[in-house]
Amino acid sequence: MNAYEQTRIFTLECYKVTKLLPADERFAMVQQLRRAALSIDLNLAKGASRRASAERKRYVEIARGSVIEVDAAIGIAFHLKYVTIEELQNLGKTIVTTFKLLTG
Repeated sequence: MNAYEQTRIFTLECYKVTKLLPADERFAMVQQLRRAALSIDLNLAKGASRRASAERKRYVEIARGSVIEVDAAIGIAFHLKYVTIEELQNLGKTIVTTFKLLTG
């Protein structure tokens, strides 16, 4: 699977999990998670359009940082008991796979 396909899967999984969060987080955590997840996909697309290798790498680094941002926010949601470990399994696997792909 290529990085673009993987980031698309990541974004979709993140959106699924945000639907589980409480309504009072709709304008806080939900929006932040969705923005971060979407930025992974968008930064990868932007980077692909750059001619210079250094610029392309920079956009991949930004995307990778957004993966970590989502991971941290999901950890907080878990500790707040908004979601269970079972509800996070698919997203957790996707986080690891996406991060590895963007790192390699």
